[in-house]
Amino acid sequence: MTTLTEPSSVTTRRSSRRMWAILGLVLLADALDVIDGTITNIAAPTIARELNGGESLIKWLGPAYMLAMGVLLLIGGRLGDKFGQRRLFLIGMGGFTLASAVAGFSPDPALLIAARVTQGAFGALLIPQGMAIMTKAFSRDMLAKAFGLFGPVLGISSVGGPVLAGFIIDADLFGLSWRPIFLANIVLGAVGLVIAVKILPRDDDGDRSTVVDGWGSGLLAVTMLGLLYGLIEGSTNGWSAVAVASIAVGVLFFAAFAYRQRTATHPLIKPSLLKNRGFTSAMIVGLAVFAAGTGLFFVLSLFLQEGLHASPRDASLGLVPLTLGLIAASFAAMGGLVAKLGRRLVFIGLVVTLVGCGWVLALVDHSGTNVSLWALAPAFVVIGLGTGLCFATIPTIALGDAQPDEAGSASGSLGSIQQLASAIGSAAVTSVFFQAATSGLAHAMNVALIVVLAVTALSLPIVALMPRKAPQEPGH
Repeated sequence: MTTLTEPSSVTTRRSSRRMWAILGLVLLADALDVIDGTITNIAAPTIARELNGGESLIKWLGPAYMLAMGVLLLIGGRLGDKFGQRRLFLIGMGGFTLASAVAGFSPDPALLIAARVTQGAFGALLIPQGMAIMTKAFSRDMLAKAFGLFGPVLGISSVGGPVLAGFIIDADLFGLSWRPIFLANIVLGAVGLVIAVKILPRDDDGDRSTVVDGWGSGLLAVTMLGLLYGLIEGSTNGWSAVAVASIAVGVLFFAAFAYRQRTATHPLIKPSLLKNRGFTSAMIVGLAVFAAGTGLFFVLSLFLQEGLHASPRDASLGLVPLTLGLIAASFAAMGGLVAKLGRRLVFIGLVVTLVGCGWVLALVDHSGTNVSLWALAPAFVVIGLGTGLCFATIPTIALGDAQPDEAGSASGSLGSIQQLASAIGSAAVTSVFFQAATSGLAHAMNVALIVVLAVTALSLPIVALMPRKAPQEPGH
């Protein structure tokens, strides 16, 4: 009897260890994405100064990454279905690592922005595969444990990335200044690639009959590129014919994208979702909230460094209260508040965000660039709590009225909306900040805060159109 049961227990232990290793690998990939999406919030002023990139480089560093991620995230999952999740995971991790090396060694702004776009593109191929691999390979119990770890790990990454960037830049390791924040990905990516080759399931050739709407993705890419280029070019070098034409092209291609989604046989977004009032309302609120929130976080970092003359390390530490508030609110929301309060939690989050932004506005209006980091800390906690409630709740509530067969398309659409909104918000709010900076950085911060307050306030009535409750079961 012993000889029969021992191999079974050994096999179970090996299977369990392998699942934990896969989970660790997927968490590493997601953490790299979160860190690289937020790390330039602190590093941007230093990078722009050393590469002589000016305001334009500061405005493009974050949006370049988010643009590529948002556009390609919609098709990244389908490419995994078509060609195999293992293959796409390896391609995504390898490409992300190489792009990070190029970013770290970039001698000029143009190559750095190109590397950031490439990072985002390969990240969009990498991220969707992890969830699909786990869904196939994990037991229900292991899957529940895995989902429980995503929040803490990604929360720590969102805090740790910018803080680590601040300390690395101040330490000036090997005289490399900001470059190690990207070069560290070479080591992490290489380790991840070696582990992925060894442990990811090999019985995964994909389904070549899966259709990927490349035309739709291309139209969306031109839409976003036109809008972002016009916005950044116009606010940096004046509203010339080129800037206005770029925005017009963006609007025109958005109309073409919308038409494509209505007529394509296999659209990126299911037409039934766009006819769903609750889902479209949640997308509009999400677009506004993620744009305003991401833009606000970026300009707060700029204000601390350029206005209060805080070092990168001190600025990153000054933003810790905000990120801790965001994490605390996210845990509270996912810990039961979403199920209990539904869309009312989004409304509460928006109101709390308004209070926090109003508090910072009052402090800056009173003390200008003499306001201290300690004085700002309580207001930053309030902003973090408000945005955390919104960020954690909107994607969940948005699926409340979606049908089971729409859940995959809805989740992918919301992920892309989050990235694209972050790109728009980062570019727009930063542009407003620099436009107003000619009258002083305190004035610029006030104007940026007023814009964020206005966008947030305009979102409040739309919350009433969102689904009342989150789905009762995953996928519903």
